[in-house]
Amino acid sequence: MDILRHIIRTPMRAILGAALAVAVPVTALTAIAAPAIANQGDLERAAGALRAVATMQADFSQTDRQGQTATGVMTLKRPGKIRFEYEKSVPLLVVSNGRSLYLVDYEVKQVQRWPIKNSPLGVLLDPNRDIKRYGKLIPTGNPDVVSIEVRDPKRPEFGRITMVFIRNVTAPGGLQLTNWVALDAQNNRTTVRLRNHRYGVAVSDSAFKFNDPRRASRRPK
Repeated sequence: MDILRHIIRTPMRAILGAALAVAVPVTALTAIAAPAIANQGDLERAAGALRAVATMQADFSQTDRQGQTATGVMTLKRPGKIRFEYEKSVPLLVVSNGRSLYLVDYEVKQVQRWPIKNSPLGVLLDPNRDIKRYGKLIPTGNPDVVSIEVRDPKRPEFGRITMVFIRNVTAPGGLQLTNWVALDAQNNRTTVRLRNHRYGVAVSDSAFKFNDPRRASRRPK
């Protein structure tokens, strides 16, 4: 349990606080970047694909730079709401209510909070964050794979996130987000892979509330 808690807490703090599948790792992207030519129109298509997702659920796996992995279910509702529900053996929750991201640790009864705009995940959550403004295409050498690196050059302490899409006519906007790699200012890397995407599912706003372990009454926040 201590190992799992370290796996989740350390990368998530890095992603959320300092920076926050056909899988294409960072090393692979770097290796094939030189000879490939990116389609500039894909940046607009990726932005449109993200905007086109109203609600989505997907199974996820989260891997840190040491190769340790935890799994769960991600629920997304635009604008601004996301929930990472980890496997039952991991007493942690990552959730956004549309304004802030929370890391909830039920084992030690702690809650940490960050504005969603202070994270690369703001690309998914913050309606004011424009991937076309902060993103650049990373050539992949595969016409069916689109990779975009997102970072704010004025705020390097937020780190950067590399998002990978595959072309899929059944996905909103024709592109399906399959994974992302987040790298914080200290070069801590976390990879999140998605599979079994479900679009347009009914999701209540109550899914993005949580029981605050710091309160004896455990009222939903």
